[in-house]
Amino acid sequence: MSVFIGGAWAYANGSLHLGHISSLLPGDILARYYRLKGEKVLYISGSDCNGTPITIRAKQEGISPKEIADRYHQEFEDCFSRLGFSYDIYTRTDTQHHHKVVQEIFLDLLDKGLIYKKEVEQTYCEHCEQFLPDRFVEGLCPSCKETARGDQCDHCSAILEPLELLERKCKICGHPPTTKFTEHFYFALSSFQVFLENYVHDAENKKLWRENAVSLTKRYLKEGLQDRAVSRDLPIGVSVPIEGYEEKKIYVWIEAVSGYYSASKLWAKETNNDDSIFWNSSAKSYYVHGKDNIPFHSIIWPGILAGFGKERLPTHIVSNEYLTLEKKKLSTSKNWAVWVPDILEKYDPDSIRYFLTINSPESRDADFSWRDFIYSHNSELLGGYGNFVNRTLKFIQKSFDGVIPNKIITPAIEKKINDLYREVGNCIENTAFKRALEKAFELVRYSNKYFDERQPWIEIKEDIESCKQTIADCVYLIANLAYILMPFLPFSSSKVKEMLKTTETEWKAFYVNSLQLSNVEPLFERIDLTRIEEELEKLNSQSV
Repeated sequence: MSVFIGGAWAYANGSLHLGHISSLLPGDILARYYRLKGEKVLYISGSDCNGTPITIRAKQEGISPKEIADRYHQEFEDCFSRLGFSYDIYTRTDTQHHHKVVQEIFLDLLDKGLIYKKEVEQTYCEHCEQFLPDRFVEGLCPSCKETARGDQCDHCSAILEPLELLERKCKICGHPPTTKFTEHFYFALSSFQVFLENYVHDAENKKLWRENAVSLTKRYLKEGLQDRAVSRDLPIGVSVPIEGYEEKKIYVWIEAVSGYYSASKLWAKETNNDDSIFWNSSAKSYYVHGKDNIPFHSIIWPGILAGFGKERLPTHIVSNEYLTLEKKKLSTSKNWAVWVPDILEKYDPDSIRYFLTINSPESRDADFSWRDFIYSHNSELLGGYGNFVNRTLKFIQKSFDGVIPNKIITPAIEKKINDLYREVGNCIENTAFKRALEKAFELVRYSNKYFDERQPWIEIKEDIESCKQTIADCVYLIANLAYILMPFLPFSSSKVKEMLKTTETEWKAFYVNSLQLSNVEPLFERIDLTRIEEELEKLNSQSV
């Protein structure tokens, strides 16, 4: 089976925060799991280097948009690498390759009559002497009256056009914009209304999408799809490939989602592989993002794919709700955020991955608190999982000179492991990552209890064969738990593999064949509880 996994592309206009990682982490869990199963996987993403937010940041700093994009693209690559994200390709939208593929898609849709020209009224700032990109227009949402941008309301998820905003103002200078007529290209999205209604109905019946994706998409469809502008007067981006219109740029909402396809093509070119297997009807495809990106993945990208003749539309929409911080909404403008480069300087990447999965906003908003994060690390990772691994392996070093006892594993324990592979696999495939990790840690707790009840420190004096049985069972549990946890906790799982010298590569129960332990060391270090107050003080002092 072929499995395509696309992670949403972050704007390269500022550092990543934990909200980004919370919504993107499921992609890496999926990719690692399906590779362990032996499936063909293509896991891709990149930095959005063409968006208006980059131009805004460049203006603020008085440097070029490319300098901003370069800075944050490199930072993103570093952060994702340190967090263990295993992308097959991580690229950017300002490459010549991406521009060429997006222009080909544009021309194909134009040739099929799905893109057409029309004269439209657009916001224009007399003070700045320019047409305003949608994100350069701010005002009040006509639906909920909350502050919104010209393309989308983050409060009620409405997709907007700048002229719909109330009390409009230019984001650059603060003056109210006027309007001018200009010619633009439009995508005939409305022609896909019935097609997309059937598509969503099918996804809902098969329970392939998160509930928020189903309900929000059905809301847009009920309101009736409108044709959408696919070009804008923008300073940077992919030029419209039509003579006389080269100064206009292909609008980010069609250009950025097309990055999934352009990155796939780039991967095929660079690795000399065939990427068509990820775009045919037999492939599975997971699109991983936050709630605010739902319509772009559930309506617009499927419409584009259908328009240029691709069989495989998104099969799974993995759309998280929001992550809050200390019970308050994350705000980059107010600096109320935990920035990824900062947290990686001080904390284990597996601790971050564990907390953001076990506390994932899969069906409702979830909160990150420093107290919960640090207590979770100390009690569950160090006190539960790490403790079980460490005391078992240290016991082998002390009592058996580091040689793992060779015994037939107790059938009840074998059954627990076999069941866990099946249950965790099903949960991951159905995007219930939190439940999958909970099930694994239920077995961690069982394993610690098993060790306590068997009391190998007494057994070794009274019945050495019984002690060997206990330890062999525990090593079997450790080896298989580490393997099952590999998609979630790749760094600590790799440590266990090295200590036990295991080399398994299939998603199924296995026995430990190596007899001699290697370099036993703790999986995790305790975090001092004084860090809680230190982190809270830092957060409050940095916030505006």
